[in-house]
Amino acid sequence: MTPAAQAQGICLRLLTARPRSRAELADALRRRGIPEEVGEPVLARLSEVGLVDDAALAESVVHSGHRHRGLGKTALGSELRRRGVPSEIADQAVAEVRPEDEEQRARELVRRKLLTSTGRDASALTRKLGGMLARKGYPEALAWRVVHDELGLEGWPTEVEPCPD
Repeated sequence: MTPAAQAQGICLRLLTARPRSRAELADALRRRGIPEEVGEPVLARLSEVGLVDDAALAESVVHSGHRHRGLGKTALGSELRRRGVPSEIADQAVAEVRPEDEEQRARELVRRKLLTSTGRDASALTRKLGGMLARKGYPEALAWRVVHDELGLEGWPTEVEPCPD
């Protein structure tokens, strides 16, 4: 088997499992000892035929990450950078999440968490909910505003000031 055929086989097996960025495939080829001068034409051909498309991957990651995993823009950008998507493509994909959509998703996450919260300490619950949103990549100001608003709607004492740490 020629090195090019071997590189193509590696890439196609990886793409069968899930979409991958060009950088992820290049790293996989490098780890398997495929020289860059052999792997690069294979990656170019896979891009040419549409099997490797960083923009489509970024759009998919942003959509599913935001909708299904509840990730905010910061976490989505980190996920795309981790997967080797070029910055300009990642920024463009993340920018598709509108601020009102991000806020709505944060509110949904807080409401869902409130349904299962058993504690009666508003301060601890505020920190817990704010921390959850922070870990999911929501901006600090948005997280505290949403938590404060949602706790007020649920009848929790709203005089409790959110803890910024």
